[in-house]
Amino acid sequence: MSGTTTAAAALRRRAAGAGANRWVVLVVLCVSLLLVALDATVLHVAVPAVTEDLKPGAIELLWIVDVYPLVCASLLILFGTLGDRVGRRRILLLGYGLFGVASGLAALAHDAQVLILARALLGVGGAMIMPATLSILRQVFPDRRERAVAIGVWSAVAAVGAAVGPLLGGFLLEHFWWGSVFLVNIPLMLISLPIGRLLLPESRGDRNGPWDVVGALMAAGGLFGVVFGVKRLGGGEPVESGWTVAPLLVGAVLLVLFVRRQRRRTHPLVDLKMFRRPAFSTSVGCIVLAMLALVGLELIAAQYLQLVLRLSPLQTGLRLLPLTFAAMAAGLFGARMLRRFGPRRMVCFGFCLTAFSVLTLTAMGERDNTGLLLFGFLLLGFGLEMTLFGAYESMLSEAPPAQAGGAAAIGETSYQLGAGIGIALLGSVMNAAYAPGLSSVPGVPASASASAGHSLGEAYDVAGRLGGERGAALRDAARHAFVHGLHVTLLVSAGLLLLGAVMALRLPRIMQCEVPAAAVGVPAPREVAESRISA
Repeated sequence: MSGTTTAAAALRRRAAGAGANRWVVLVVLCVSLLLVALDATVLHVAVPAVTEDLKPGAIELLWIVDVYPLVCASLLILFGTLGDRVGRRRILLLGYGLFGVASGLAALAHDAQVLILARALLGVGGAMIMPATLSILRQVFPDRRERAVAIGVWSAVAAVGAAVGPLLGGFLLEHFWWGSVFLVNIPLMLISLPIGRLLLPESRGDRNGPWDVVGALMAAGGLFGVVFGVKRLGGGEPVESGWTVAPLLVGAVLLVLFVRRQRRRTHPLVDLKMFRRPAFSTSVGCIVLAMLALVGLELIAAQYLQLVLRLSPLQTGLRLLPLTFAAMAAGLFGARMLRRFGPRRMVCFGFCLTAFSVLTLTAMGERDNTGLLLFGFLLLGFGLEMTLFGAYESMLSEAPPAQAGGAAAIGETSYQLGAGIGIALLGSVMNAAYAPGLSSVPGVPASASASAGHSLGEAYDVAGRLGGERGAALRDAARHAFVHGLHVTLLVSAGLLLLGAVMALRLPRIMQCEVPAAAVGVPAPREVAESRISA
């Protein structure tokens, strides 16, 4: 029996890997992911240099920063499902090429409009690369135990890329001009293209029926509108603004029409029946909740470190590194934990551990407490990665191999939407708790207090203009109000995380490691045994 099972597993690996060493394939996929993760954060430290050189307006600067994640999030479903149809490796290699060309265009941009266009093209390339890496990984590792290890390495690389981006950007800016943060992508792309073409196996999903072009455009337009509106809310724009409400409404309508269209079609772009599987829908919900609770919190924490504790950007990045190291450790050990504890307990415990770390950080005050921050960030990184690892692994394992690209795109879209909604929601909570503390500062005019209530950075500017005792009083009041707002935001975040822990109870209790052979197009173990007997 064990020999038959081993033979079937070997056949599955050969069919999925097309002769390529699957662990070498994993390395190539991780390099792809590293590039996309780096580009999402490497520009953050270069914004002042870009502003000084290109002199963009306020709206142009906003688009320079936001157009990459906005375009990427909007096109994930389009390119994820297109890869299922025309070939995932083909889409990935095209994404490599476009990413390299767009990086060169961004590095040599001579005005803000060209840089915005280049960043948009980078978003298109990122949308081609991200779901392709996960869907190819799903095909190359049909055995769930090995796939769990691969996803752990994949997620650890994502954590490294997000953390290294600002540090790499800072290093390049100290020695070169701001365009160097984009040029670093080109040599990696020149290496990845031929290696990927040589080593990556081609795989496709269900090719029955025509590809739903109209549905793909509806999904892209709907996601663009929703993500754009959410980002404006997260940026502090008023809810009643037409540029906020209109995109949200149009995007929501398009997404509703997209869902209705997919339900009616014989060969849908995205098989919505996947959401009937409790493990799949619950995993997607856990990804949204985890990002919703923590991405906005990370932004606020960076402001706390720089504006309250007065740390430099480099010191702030170094303080946040323990979070990244803990996430890497959880990713690398995640497969072992998943096998031992199962998806339900792993994701639930990850949520609870993250909530505990968030509650621990409510002890942060106006003075630096290095030990508390180190302890809290270590628990935060480990718990968050446990949660995301277990949710991603369960989601991919529940999706049929033929729908791997669509499933990966849904997971990445959930990640992006959760992050955007989290920034808007927790930012609103923060502002609601922060502003009242500045409504009546003794000796400070009402107009100055109102301006200071917009943000801590603006409060410092107003205090500097006032000067003297009034400026000092406003500065102290703003700092105290910000810390109070941070505590309230942490409590709300902890509540969302505990809600996620309750949601995770719908996940399977144990890790089912038997992969149906028919799902990857090879004979089942019994058929292998019968063929041996007949032979």
